[in-house]
Amino acid sequence: MLHALKPAAQALRTTLEITDITEDASHLAGFEGHERVVLGRDETRGLIAIVAIHDTRLGPALGGTRVWKHESLEAAITDALRLSRGMTYKSAIAGMPFGGGKAVIMANAKTEKTPELLEAYAEMLSVLDGDYYTGEDVGLTLADADFLRARTPNVTGTTLGGSENPSPVTAHGVFLGLKASVAHRFGRADLAGLRVAVQGLGSVGRRLCEELHEAGAKLVVADIDAARVETARADFSAEMMGSDAIALADADVFAPCALGGIIHQGMIGTIKAKVIAGAANNQLAEEADAERLRERGILYAPDYVINSGGLINVASELLPGGYDHARAMRLVETIPATLADIFARAEAAGLPTDTVAQALAEERLSAA
Repeated sequence: MLHALKPAAQALRTTLEITDITEDASHLAGFEGHERVVLGRDETRGLIAIVAIHDTRLGPALGGTRVWKHESLEAAITDALRLSRGMTYKSAIAGMPFGGGKAVIMANAKTEKTPELLEAYAEMLSVLDGDYYTGEDVGLTLADADFLRARTPNVTGTTLGGSENPSPVTAHGVFLGLKASVAHRFGRADLAGLRVAVQGLGSVGRRLCEELHEAGAKLVVADIDAARVETARADFSAEMMGSDAIALADADVFAPCALGGIIHQGMIGTIKAKVIAGAANNQLAEEADAERLRERGILYAPDYVINSGGLINVASELLPGGYDHARAMRLVETIPATLADIFARAEAAGLPTDTVAQALAEERLSAA
């Protein structure tokens, strides 16, 4: 359990308390040299939020804010820790001048995400101005980002900044990375006739399906929202499966686009797909799963490489000259070459692709 919280470090209003819990969080899974972990509480306005800043050697931390009703505070902190580390690697491999951070607001995005809660969170972000920039993630919309940006400067991926919703750019980067993965594993440049199982039909997963359908892929889809599945079936002639079963679908490619931890030791032995390439963060339950996939001949596109398009897009707002869509898309189009390099290095060294990607990220961090 977490130790008793220290007295509030800052209070912009009498109802908001911000506490440094780095020491308390250091024993949790996912803590790996994090520079700072901050807890914000506002009982009056319903806010419980965690900001995890992992590494700022390349620049200020950048990472989205996830609104998710975790079962416990420790689970929410652990989620923020793991995601922030992935953001460090994502920025480093994408060549962006930012470090890694992530935030989690413990709330139901549909029923508890009130203007008052977001106002309290904006105050929390203001305290971290210069150290942490945030934007959209699961449960936080473009409208929410605009709401926050009107109250604090350290929010990106907004209408004001110009990049707006990062989901289409994330999906396009995943599509390009999936094609590169197919080219490496199957030796073919097209997707016509390939079966691709997409788990998660949110804003990224749905857009990925659109691009895959246009490229001639045959889709198998799943989502916890039955209406999304039915729409995909009608629009793409997709086969429908349950969310719990689709990872084991009879498909050439599995594209996880929901929450993380979907790939684990208990199911790797029965995966039929020969390529795993999707948008979800933290797809592997543990790092050893990367080697288990390699031993089975399954090509894994490291999630923080293939899904970096959204980061590139929102980070472009903060680059000199401000947001330039053409520049952002040119950077996104480097994702396939980066993956091809990782695949080649991994194959030559007999190592998991995830291990090679981490080493590449650490090289760039060390050089900073």
